[in-house]
Amino acid sequence: MTDKTPLSPGSTIGILGGGQLGRMLAMAAVQLGYRVIGYAPAGDNVAASACDDFFENGWSDTAALSAFASQCDVVTWEFENVPLSAVDAIPDALLAANPKSLQIAQDRLNEKSFVEELGAKCAPYMRVESDEDFARALERVGTPGILKTARDGYDGKGQWRIGSAHEAEGVRFPGRPCIYEGLVNFESEFSVILARGADGTIRIWDSSANTHDGGMLVKSVIPAGAVVEAQVEAAQNIARQTANALQYVGVLTLEFFATRDGPVFNEMAPRVHNSGHWTIEGAATSQFENHIRAICGLPLGGTETRFTSIDMRNIVGEDALSAHAILAEEGEPHLHLYGKREAREGRKMGHVTRVAHD
Repeated sequence: MTDKTPLSPGSTIGILGGGQLGRMLAMAAVQLGYRVIGYAPAGDNVAASACDDFFENGWSDTAALSAFASQCDVVTWEFENVPLSAVDAIPDALLAANPKSLQIAQDRLNEKSFVEELGAKCAPYMRVESDEDFARALERVGTPGILKTARDGYDGKGQWRIGSAHEAEGVRFPGRPCIYEGLVNFESEFSVILARGADGTIRIWDSSANTHDGGMLVKSVIPAGAVVEAQVEAAQNIARQTANALQYVGVLTLEFFATRDGPVFNEMAPRVHNSGHWTIEGAATSQFENHIRAICGLPLGGTETRFTSIDMRNIVGEDALSAHAILAEEGEPHLHLYGKREAREGRKMGHVTRVAHD
């Protein structure tokens, strides 16, 4: 979006993607008086219920993308794996953020080299494009390590943990570009989530300590603890540099490991993030509202934490079927269910945030 004049109420925001992040973005946009149109291939598009209109068309359907864009005043995305060809079909003047951020985030190798040039520290890694590359990576990087597809991995998918050279014998190159990383000996995991406005203003939320299981986020907790808090400033500096280098507009997330040698960069997401869901109740302005403010040219809201203790946990699979029992707990837990039709194993169905002043 080249024009920094704030979008007036009644303007239309287009969102590429139909998942829960799109749903929560749409809810924030409606609260600020905007119309919302979504676009995603046919499926369980839970964002549709929060949108004024929704296009269920393929990413290669240029006619549908053109029709979608013609109704929008600004276009954003809710996940980083929107095909670049689909983004290219949207006029540049409508795009809230530079598509370069997608190009970088969609490839783990590009991602790591980009932040390394900005001074970030990464785990040792090598490109793997053949069985021979894999053998060399195992020799040079060593074990334990993790083989990841360079593209499309999410919530632990497309990843193979290798604990020893013996275990590596049972893993085969999957036939598409990968990255092999040495495992990081970390004390905690945390994320830096910031919002950057079209005028370059940056606001950063407090970092949560994140716990993962099988590559999927389980919970995010504030305060993050002394280990993380000692490294947050250095990580925030990298996040600021990244946002500015990309001339990014909206919410940007960088994930880090807290190690004895300082923060080690893990992944980047040019979008709102699961580890920032706590901001809905726990911060002066949620990540979703600030993303909408940023892409619409509005002043960013404060990111101060409102409680002394915050615990956000994902609700996964069939746990969602009994999630309403959470409402009986003391302390007014904040339950969010995403309206997904099928409670499959390993599928994020919702989250609950518990806040306290003690």
